[in-house]
Parts: sequence; C-alpha cells; structure tokens
Amino acid sequence: MLHRTNRGSTDVARHILVVEDSPLIQRLVAVCLRSLGRPIVEAADGPSAVEAILADPPDLVILDIGLPGYDGWQVLDRIRSEPEVSATPVLVLTAHAQEEFRIQASKSGADAFMTKPFEPNDLRRTIEGLLASGPAAAVE
Repeated sequence: MLHRTNRGSTDVARHILVVEDSPLIQRLVAVCLRSLGRPIVEAADGPSAVEAILADPPDLVILDIGLPGYDGWQVLDRIRSEPEVSATPVLVLTAHAQEEFRIQASKSGADAFMTKPFEPNDLRRTIEGLLASGPAAAVE
C-alpha cells in the first residue's frame, strides 16, 4: 500500500520513499523529515516498495528490514539490480541492532544504517548527508 504526504509541495525535488510496515514509525519518520521540504511517499510492504521505486524513482529510500511480502534485503537487492535506480541512496532503518545486520546492510549496498529507536535529529542529519552526497555515502 502506497501513501503520499506533502502532496501540495511546490518544491521541484523528487520525493523520499519510506518503506516501513509500522504506521507509527512511518508517521514519526515523516514528521522528522517535514523540515526538508520534500514529499514523502510511504510503502508498507516489499512488493509496494519495489513498484513505487520503479514507477517513480525517489531521491532516497528509507528501508526497514522486517517487511511483509519481500523483506528489506530483497527490496535492496532489487534496487541495486535495476540500472535506472541502482544509484539511489538507501538508508536501512531497522530494530535489529546486531552487528551482522550492519554488515549485511553494507554488503548489500546500503548507503547508511540506523537502528530503531532513533533520535529524530540524527535521522534528519543522516538523510541530509545522503541527499547531499548521493550514492557515494558509506555505511557508518
């Protein structure tokens, strides 16, 4: 299921795609990013995320790992395998704090990794950095 917020924005920038199955976390992320002035599109499952990415490529994807349909790793693999969106920056935002998830994110081509719960200012700074530097940002 897709949902677009900030639809009335006059900004010419493309959007940020938030792929998260929790409506509460979707809302929190959208509120944190509101000051960036970019429209936020939300997808609640893997298949909807892939469809949204291919139909209307975003400037950046914020990707949860535990998703219905395709998990976040499958979505990330699909992003990296599609030439028209392969350079899209991806932030993995997950409740899994174990080091193996951070390593898997890096190996899978994520540009950044954060765990939930997160500090809103940290999320905003990470997103701003990814948007400024594009796909060359590294997983911290």
